[in-house]
Amino acid sequence: MARLVIVSNRVLLPQDRQLRAGGLAVALRDTLRREGGVWFGWSGKLADETPSAPQILVDGNITYATLDLGRVDHELYYTDYANTTLWPLLHYRPGLFEFKREAFDGYMRVNAAFAAALVPLLRGDDLIWVHDYHFIPLAAKLRKLELDNRIGLFLHTPFPAAEVLISLPRHPALMSALTHYDLIGFQTENDRRALFDYVVNEARGRVAADGTIEAFGRRAHAAVFPIGIDTEAFARMAQTAARASESRRLRDSIASRDLIIGVDRLDYSKGLSHRFLALRELLTAHPEYKQRVTFLQIAPISRGEVPQYKTLRRDLERLAGNINGQFANFDWTPVRYVNRGFSRQTLAGFYRMSRVGLVTPLRDGMNLVAKEYVAAQDPEDPGVLVLSRFAGAARELTDALIVNPHDNDEMAEALHRALTMPLAERRARWEAMMALLRGNTIAAWRDHFLDALQHGPAAPPAMKAQLVSLMM
Repeated sequence: MARLVIVSNRVLLPQDRQLRAGGLAVALRDTLRREGGVWFGWSGKLADETPSAPQILVDGNITYATLDLGRVDHELYYTDYANTTLWPLLHYRPGLFEFKREAFDGYMRVNAAFAAALVPLLRGDDLIWVHDYHFIPLAAKLRKLELDNRIGLFLHTPFPAAEVLISLPRHPALMSALTHYDLIGFQTENDRRALFDYVVNEARGRVAADGTIEAFGRRAHAAVFPIGIDTEAFARMAQTAARASESRRLRDSIASRDLIIGVDRLDYSKGLSHRFLALRELLTAHPEYKQRVTFLQIAPISRGEVPQYKTLRRDLERLAGNINGQFANFDWTPVRYVNRGFSRQTLAGFYRMSRVGLVTPLRDGMNLVAKEYVAAQDPEDPGVLVLSRFAGAARELTDALIVNPHDNDEMAEALHRALTMPLAERRARWEAMMALLRGNTIAAWRDHFLDALQHGPAAPPAMKAQLVSLMM
C-alpha cells in the first residue's frame, strides 16, 4: 500500500481543539492513522521570511510537517490572492474580486516554496492528496522538481462557469497548472462540467467519455466525489448534546417558540442578508408568527482583515437591528445574531431542537451544515431543512425544501411551509435524506477518492453520452 501524503493550507496538529471536534480533519487524520503517512501544510504562524524547511512532529505513524509563512508572503498568497481574488471568483462574485499581479506572483511563489519543502519528505510511491484552491499550482511546481508521483486535488469550493473564470487575469496560467494533477475532484457534476466547458471552448482541448481532459499539452482525469459526514456518529452526538446545559439554556430562553437556525462563517457567499430579509418578509406576510418564532443566526467572524468582510459585518448588524426594532416586543426579539463560534457538539444539540434549518448560501461547494442538520434530527419529530439550490448539497438532499436564495418571497413561503408541515411529511422527507447520508459518508468519500487516485477513475456510465456530446 502506497503511503498517503495530505497537503492542506492548515495542518491541525494533535493538540489542536479543532481536530478533536470532528468533520474533515478527523477523517483525514483517521486515514493517516490507519495507513501511516504525512500531513503537510501551513503552520498558521508568521515569520519574517518563509523558511525553506518545515517543522516536523511525529505522532505515532503520522508525520506532521508544517511550514511558517513570511509576513509578506502570507499577505500576498493568502489575504490578497486566495481570499480576495480566488474566493469571490470561485463563488461567482466577479464584482468583488481584486487582481494584483504581485499577489498572483506571491501565490505562485508560495506554492513553489511549499513544493520545495515537501519534496525531501517524499518517497517514490507516495500518493499525494492536495486540498483546495490554495494549492492549484502545487502539482505543477512539484512536476518542475521532477516528481512523478500520482497527485490528486480535491476542490472543496465550487468551480466557476467558463464565462466567469475567463474574467480572471492570467487564467490560462492557473488552468495550465491544474492539468498537472493526475486526478481533479469536484463536489458536483456542475463543477466538473464547468471545467469541461473551459477545456473545450477556451483552452481548445478535448474531453473524453471517461472524464479524461487533454489541454495545455497534458492529460488529467476529472471526477465527482460529493463529500459526506460521519452520519451515525453525528446523530449520536446530537442526541446526547440535546440534553446538555447549552441546549437546555437555549430551550429555556425561547420558551415554547419554534426555533429557526442558521450556522455559517461570516462570509458574503452564505447569503446572510438575504436570509434576514426573508425572515422580515415572513413576519410581514404572516403576522401570526410574531412572538411564535425565533431565528438564531450563528456567524463566527472569518477573514476579518479583508475589507469586504468588515463591510458585511456592519451591514448585517444594521439589518438585524432594523428587523428587531420593527418587530420585537419587550419579551421577544425575532433575530438573535451571534458572531462567535460554538463546539461541534453544542451545534449538534442546537440543530436537534430546531424546527427549521435555514441553509441558503448564494453559492457553496457542498455545505456540510445541511447534512449535519439532517443527521441531528429526532426521528420521531424531525425538523425541516430549507436549502439553497446553489449549495452542492441540493444535488443530493432533494427532499429538502429547495429555494432560490435571491428570492426573499420564495424563502419566506418555504419557511411558512416548513413551520406548518405535517409530521408525516416531515418524517418521510427526513427518512429519504437520512438514507442518502448513511450511504454517502465522509469515509466513503475519502475511500472513493483515494481509490480513484491510485488506480485511475472512470466516468459514471450515465455521464458518457453527455461527455461525448460535449466533445462534438
